[in-house]
Amino acid sequence: MKRGLADNDNSVDNGPPLRRGWTTGACATAAAKAALTALLTGEFPDPVSITLPKGQQPEFTLAFESLGDGYASAGIIKDAGDDPDVTHGATVIASVRLLPPDSGVCFLAGDGVGTVTLAGLPVAVGEPAINPVPRRMIRGVVEELCFEHDLPADLEVTISIPEGKALAQKTWNPRLGIVDGLSILGTTGIVQPFSCSAWIHSIHRGVDVARAAGLTHVIGTTGSTSEDAARVVYSDLPDIAMLDMGDFAGGLLKYLRKHPIPRVTIAGGFAKLAKLARGALDLHSSRSQVDMQFLSEIAVDAGLNQSLKDRIQNANTAKEALEIAHQNKVDLAAPIAEKARETALATLRGASIDVDVIIVDREGKILARTP
Repeated sequence: MKRGLADNDNSVDNGPPLRRGWTTGACATAAAKAALTALLTGEFPDPVSITLPKGQQPEFTLAFESLGDGYASAGIIKDAGDDPDVTHGATVIASVRLLPPDSGVCFLAGDGVGTVTLAGLPVAVGEPAINPVPRRMIRGVVEELCFEHDLPADLEVTISIPEGKALAQKTWNPRLGIVDGLSILGTTGIVQPFSCSAWIHSIHRGVDVARAAGLTHVIGTTGSTSEDAARVVYSDLPDIAMLDMGDFAGGLLKYLRKHPIPRVTIAGGFAKLAKLARGALDLHSSRSQVDMQFLSEIAVDAGLNQSLKDRIQNANTAKEALEIAHQNKVDLAAPIAEKARETALATLRGASIDVDVIIVDREGKILARTP
């Protein structure tokens, strides 16, 4: 999971460009190619080169090699570049073993790679959590090598990440029903630094799982405090209804627009939902700011004395603005919640989805809740 700059921004404060990295799918593909090459030739290629879906041809240095009777394994340490990916530094290992004729290419989940247990994901229940693009990439290098050696592509490919079971607890996998490890992910093979793509991908998969389970209500939260508050309000909802959207309200709402669920609750802190109320769909501090002019106008409309407008307009934080309003017995949270709901509805563009909004303070107390 990750937070950071927008997809088309590769710098921080105009500093040096951020370094790209490689997905677990790319690492698994390179490891599988190295392992199968060793099984067929007796030697490991190091570095090993693969072709990514968009034509790039990166090289990977091997960190692990093992060759035995009828099997071979190779490992690559994942380099996520400058992206704060939880799998950065993890070792991705591919082991290959020859199978009887007409077996085809069979994928297995090794140590630290999860297994899918809930419907709605792009991989069937009971299958290793190796996503479709990495499967195609691995199958491609396997079939190409077998063709070069005039052999049928009948192989068992096991992908392992020894640290994966512990790392998976820091991801959405347990909530998505992926048990005992990480997923092998990636559509391009490249990790764009601070692209936030993994987080948004997890939001989408969370919606898919909720839809497949027949849920009619999900909750998008900006963090654990708002999730805990929403759980108290909606105690009957299962874990898979809780979608940790983080800063990516737009990532959730735009996906729901095309893949609707009858009801969505947006829950978050005052500052982030004040941004949503103003029309921002990316709530991260580096990409949107609380508009104090907007807050001061809302406060005046809510009954705050005109003479205090400047105090809110010049407040340092949204929390300070909220406190000024509270001290003067003006409810600023309620109109912000309503305007956040209006932004959500506008983003859904008429999709048949009911929306309500919950605003909480830093202690989890509910400050406002739309009908």
